[in-house]
Amino acid sequence: QETHSPDGANIVTEKRAEESHRQDSADLLIFILLLTLTILTIWLFKHRRFRFLHETGLAMIYGLLVGVVLRYGIHVPRDISNVTLNCYVNASPATLLVNVSGKYYEYTLKGEISANAVNNVQDNEMLRKVTFDPEVFFNILLPPIIFHAGYSLKRRHFFRNMGSILAYAFLGTVISCFIIGLLMYGCVMLMKQVGQLDGDFFFTDCLFFGAIVSATDPVTVLAIFNELQVDVDLYALLFGESVLNDAVAVVLSSSIVAYQPEGDNSHTFEVMAMLKSFGIFLGVFSGSFALGVATGVVTFTKLRDFQLLETALFFLMSWSTFLLAEACGFTGVVAVLFCGITQAHYTYNNLSPESQDRTKQLFELLNFLAENFIFSYMGLTLFTFQNHVFNPMFIVGAFLAVFLGRAANIYPLSFLLNLGRRNKIRSNFQHMMMFAGLRGAMTFALSIRDTATYARQMMFSTTLLVVFFTVWICGGGTTQMLSCQRIRYDPPPPLLNMVIKRSTKQESAWLFRIWYNFDHNYLKPILTHSGPPLTTTLPPCCGPLARFLTSPQAYEDDDSDFILTDGDINLTYGDVTVSTDASGAHTSGGSAFAGAASDDLDRELTYGDNELVMRGTRLVLPMDDSEPPFTDPHHNLRM
Repeated sequence: QETHSPDGANIVTEKRAEESHRQDSADLLIFILLLTLTILTIWLFKHRRFRFLHETGLAMIYGLLVGVVLRYGIHVPRDISNVTLNCYVNASPATLLVNVSGKYYEYTLKGEISANAVNNVQDNEMLRKVTFDPEVFFNILLPPIIFHAGYSLKRRHFFRNMGSILAYAFLGTVISCFIIGLLMYGCVMLMKQVGQLDGDFFFTDCLFFGAIVSATDPVTVLAIFNELQVDVDLYALLFGESVLNDAVAVVLSSSIVAYQPEGDNSHTFEVMAMLKSFGIFLGVFSGSFALGVATGVVTFTKLRDFQLLETALFFLMSWSTFLLAEACGFTGVVAVLFCGITQAHYTYNNLSPESQDRTKQLFELLNFLAENFIFSYMGLTLFTFQNHVFNPMFIVGAFLAVFLGRAANIYPLSFLLNLGRRNKIRSNFQHMMMFAGLRGAMTFALSIRDTATYARQMMFSTTLLVVFFTVWICGGGTTQMLSCQRIRYDPPPPLLNMVIKRSTKQESAWLFRIWYNFDHNYLKPILTHSGPPLTTTLPPCCGPLARFLTSPQAYEDDDSDFILTDGDINLTYGDVTVSTDASGAHTSGGSAFAGAASDDLDRELTYGDNELVMRGTRLVLPMDDSEPPFTDPHHNLRM
């Protein structure tokens, strides 16, 4: 037997490590170039006003092309000159220690290789290198996407449609999950009868598939909605549902995995096991919700003089929420989502103006890069994943089940919700919501997390096709669908009529007013530097406590916000009085509006600080979050 000196062995090891480092750098360079090419093409599309393909669909196409090249055009052989292919053990340990001539080497489990791929393992080195650990998606790429969804949430429209959004996100996702699961179980039974099933596929697997494909991600549709200024309520319903049902789908899938009946057969139906899974769902969701809100509330930074440190602390606290929830056995997606919503509502007001801009831009950038990276990787994975299982019957059944599950979510719930809504969800809105049920990053991340069994491999391969179809076909046809359904995308109506009427008619819901008053009068003064001082809202007997809990800045910035009710309101602008009644109609008294003065008022109301004075009290009208502040110094509204 040939022997090697210790120095020679060390040199060989260092050389291999250097080659591996170069290979890893080349693999990462591939993804960087993919993102660069995507950004440049996006710029070209925006310049040409091309709306038939969103950046995510474009990233998938580039990923597909690179995957084809890596799979069929480039072969990086592995050094297998001294590989032992036959070493029989009774189990597959996660870590293996091998004794080679008195030296111990540690090997980790990479995964199972199909029998027909054993002889080609030397040609799979490049494909293995570009295959990431699924935990990378969950711990690194998903948190900024989910947090940005909560942090950039347009709270005005979200909370105005809160009841409908919760119905679609919770009840609708559960309905969709079970409809898809039942239909797919019937499909699997049919496949078994005709001999198309090569492995085990249980009802719990079908429910798991229903849970992961019920997570919608209409990023393409929402981007077009935002660009075309489509109805804000339709936007809020779609965006709110997609944000929350991602969280519901994650918890629902983990609850299905946790379903464990007593006895040897873990796939039989048992009432107690089902109730236990339901309890796990409620416990995990509520615990994650509480953890996210608590972390968002305690992020009370007082580093306003050091903006870089303030932004860094805010970023770390946000990301640690996800990891803390996962470490505690909860769901990081739910925790980081509600952490983002809470921080946008409270912590954002405590940040310095520089940090407010930095945090918005930082998470917007991270969301853009992470989302496009995931979609690029989706395209790549279609050709680089080693254990695809494509079954035509299962694929056709999945597309049919996804369509029927979405329909069972939207139409029945919309009918029930319209019974109690003043602002009805029109039929064309329902058709648009049905069409906009795209699948995306969350569905992919849930499906790739576990591909160890035959059933999970078939689900992953089918999920890729569902995501490709919905992003390319449904996302690309958004503009045509809007025209077909005659959904107008005109600019919003004049502000006075729009704001006053909306506020009096829709935001005067008693539950919303109760929460708003409690939040504005008590929570905001305690948790932020804004809102009225507690000395003005608490009883006189609580004076010392109120002074202790109120921030000094609150006395300087007393924003006595109001939610408009169904009463008459008089707004005075110079020597002009605008009277608004409960119907939303308004009349003007005094001298007539001059053209310039009317323009100044409209512009200030639309883009300024949205403040008016009513009987000596400053009235803040909450406006659309997407509208930029108006900073023209020549148009100041004086009361």
